[in-house]
Amino acid sequence: MSEQGVIAMRRDLSSLRVVPVRQRWDQPDIQDIDDATLSALRQCGALARVQPGQEIAITAGSRGIASVLRILRAVVAAVRARGASPFIFPAMGSHGGGTAEGQRTLLAELGITERTIGAPIRSSMEVVRLATTPRGIPVYLDAFAARADGIILVNRIKKHTNFDGPIESGLSKMAVIGMGKHTQAVAVHQYGNYGLREFIPEVARCVFETAPVLGGLAIVENAWGGVAELVGLTPGEIVDREPALLERAKALCAKIPFPEVDIALVERIGKEISGTGMDCYVIGRRRIVGEPEWPEAPMLRSLVVLDLTAASHGNAVGVGLADFTTRRLVDKIDWAATQKNVLTSGNLERAKLPFVFDTDREALETAAFRERRTPLEELRFVAMRDTLHLRELLVSEALLKGSSARQSLDVLGEPMPLPLDADGTWISPFGEG
Repeated sequence: MSEQGVIAMRRDLSSLRVVPVRQRWDQPDIQDIDDATLSALRQCGALARVQPGQEIAITAGSRGIASVLRILRAVVAAVRARGASPFIFPAMGSHGGGTAEGQRTLLAELGITERTIGAPIRSSMEVVRLATTPRGIPVYLDAFAARADGIILVNRIKKHTNFDGPIESGLSKMAVIGMGKHTQAVAVHQYGNYGLREFIPEVARCVFETAPVLGGLAIVENAWGGVAELVGLTPGEIVDREPALLERAKALCAKIPFPEVDIALVERIGKEISGTGMDCYVIGRRRIVGEPEWPEAPMLRSLVVLDLTAASHGNAVGVGLADFTTRRLVDKIDWAATQKNVLTSGNLERAKLPFVFDTDREALETAAFRERRTPLEELRFVAMRDTLHLRELLVSEALLKGSSARQSLDVLGEPMPLPLDADGTWISPFGEG
């Protein structure tokens, strides 16, 4: 195609006006994390089962949970106060490139180090086989955790990006896919979403019956990433009580407050933001062959993603959920890490490249060309930092005026042009999220 032809496939957005807004959220927000953690550990009896001189393994996952460092420190302190020796181990399946050092590095980038936690970190991909479920699924456990006298699970309860079920992402999944490392992840993921939905509860029950699990701390977040609830569960309660906690988490989770959007811009995707780079429930796309999209989630007609976080280590799973992206993002992709992750899950669509452009402006203007049937003054546009930080948004005047969500939004400034510099680079209005 000629240069003239390429230019003709873009649409000038210089006259589009956008408005910064903040979502008005009124939700629980625990301030004293240390006290809440200690209370939850006592609630489930986990501390009472810790004996002096024992070694206690504590899980650390790969997600960007804002409160997890404070919670883990509090767990470590509580275990040590009982006269035991706590240590942290990565419970994150095949993340971090599926290597022990990669998982240790991933934790460090989340702020979880031996210095910040006050306990050793023992990272290995070695597992031991605990048992086999009635339906023939082998059950594995991290070797360090298997040799410990007790295990305490710490994880956030949230919607999974692949499937719908009574148990999705939380303590049960961490017990299976996380603590069983890459070996267990492969064993369960080979059955696709059916395996995740059906086998996670089954394998989790087996883990809780055969491994020295003392209890679990379930983190339920509010919409801005704070802690709404911190619930202690005994090993025998986790599988049965997690569905109610999941429903609570869904009710509190952050959302885009608009049912239909013509162009959505996501500044960055990343593994610490979501297992799929972007939260599929937020963007209304999961891109799994044979699986429907979520009808209750927003309809985003054209989706633009600009960058990949450093903490992803080049793992760009989720880029395939977008329609348009940038050369800047693509140049950061580590295809070996991305392939390992996506082949483990089996959802190849999520790692396929969308259209790639040299500048942010080109990506946006091409998306606008795709939506050319909508007059510019009626274009429904929304921009966000990422799918984890949704309190502050940038929206077009048309989207703001025409939405029933207007009543739940605070307008933070006057209408302005899209924040693009002379080189066509997007200037984030959101800071660091």
